[in-house]
Amino acid sequence: MERPAWAPPGIDISVPSVSRMYDFYLGGSHNFEVDREAARKALEFMPGLPKIMQANRAFMRRAVRHAVDNDVTQFLDIGSGIPTFGNVHEVARAADPAARVVYVDHDPVAVAHSRAVLDGDEAAAVVAADLRKPADILHSPEVTRLLDLDRPVALLLVAVLHFLEDEDRPYEAVAQLIDSLAPGSLLVVTHASYEGIPLSQEQAGGTVGVYRNIRNPLVMRSGAEITRFFDGTEMVEPGLVPMPAWRPDSPVEEEDPYAFSGFAGVGRKA
Repeated sequence: MERPAWAPPGIDISVPSVSRMYDFYLGGSHNFEVDREAARKALEFMPGLPKIMQANRAFMRRAVRHAVDNDVTQFLDIGSGIPTFGNVHEVARAADPAARVVYVDHDPVAVAHSRAVLDGDEAAAVVAADLRKPADILHSPEVTRLLDLDRPVALLLVAVLHFLEDEDRPYEAVAQLIDSLAPGSLLVVTHASYEGIPLSQEQAGGTVGVYRNIRNPLVMRSGAEITRFFDGTEMVEPGLVPMPAWRPDSPVEEEDPYAFSGFAGVGRKA
């Protein structure tokens, strides 16, 4: 297998990555054949996956604008993946040029590409770290330099929590992050669920199986289970809803049915 020139040295390009699969769904070019092969298998069961990813991105952009509208101009995006057009720092700065952003990911390709995109940008940075170790993130030099945790921060956990199994203690990780943030901070979440998918659970489970086979289990949680992540915050209207239904920019009825798969919400720390 030929190694692309942009691939960071030392990574195994024979193992699929969820962030590179996500990049493939969105039409990006920073993915390997092994990622595309796994993604195509997932698409056999759930052909609307690209629509779900697009709905994730659209919600993220609306949530970022909501944060800036409420004077939150610091962003901590964990599980940020490979940068694509309309990323957090671009959306935030369109609303407030002084916005500061720290991206966090544990995928070497995502980190390397993010650093290339942000080269020379003094108000944005990327951290190589894992959501399961919140202290490593909070005490990283990049967070310490760019974010003032005594002021409100928007914590983005978009399409990442469903890759943590219960034994990874995701609720504790999120609680630790929220506890470290100032009052007025925002928690922004999207999460996969069987609820809302326009397929039988059996067919959708085929996609879950693909992720399990590449050793990145996709955990489909219920709306009630996802709501637990917002403990310690007050839900912002309209609460936990399908992604297109959160403060939409366009008529919800025009959205693709797959866009309603899973949930999105924003919580505010009192």
